[in-house]
Amino acid sequence: MKNHRNWGAPALLALLLGASIAPALAERHGDRGGEQHREYDSRYSHNRYYPSRGVVIDRIPLGHHVVPFRNERYYFYGGVWYRPYGPRFVVVTPPIGLAISLLPPFYSTVWVGGAPYYYADGVYYAWQPAQRNYVVVEPPRESEVLALPPEVAQQFVYPKSGQSEQQQAKDKYECHRWAVDQTAYDPTQPNDNTAQPDVTQKRDEYQRATKACLEGRGYSVR
Repeated sequence: MKNHRNWGAPALLALLLGASIAPALAERHGDRGGEQHREYDSRYSHNRYYPSRGVVIDRIPLGHHVVPFRNERYYFYGGVWYRPYGPRFVVVTPPIGLAISLLPPFYSTVWVGGAPYYYADGVYYAWQPAQRNYVVVEPPRESEVLALPPEVAQQFVYPKSGQSEQQQAKDKYECHRWAVDQTAYDPTQPNDNTAQPDVTQKRDEYQRATKACLEGRGYSVR
């Protein structure tokens, strides 16, 4: 009886410790979806939260997309990529070359060498006409990236002629460049040596030029 009591106390202690540790481990792996397991992506004014890489979840939300790639299966939902992790799923960075037919529900458009790239959660996508898919590409050098200034990105541009997302991105970029040439004002560049009233006037001229260009290409701009 004495030996039995000595064995029971450590076992009970281990059981209690296990019960207290289990929730901490579950939270570490993202089961509780705590704030500490999310990261804020502010690059290119994207301004959205995403789960951190390495967070493990029990199940992927309904409506996810399954994307096979090189004998592996990836899962895509809400701009986030997952891979199987035993019976569960882990948040990952998708491999370069993986192709998918749709963009994340929220993305930022940037230009690299005059071509539109689509950015979300640290991942860059480029449209591949031959494949008719968006392909995950290598992150470009920051010096090569041009992002639309906030006043342009926030314009409401409606494609009256059913222009595709790729055509819209191309037209916005070309109209931005045309407006810069017409007004000698580039809102993506610093204007430290220009008086504020002059900056305001130039910005208004730039916005009017951008609006006129887009309307001339069949868009409604507000």
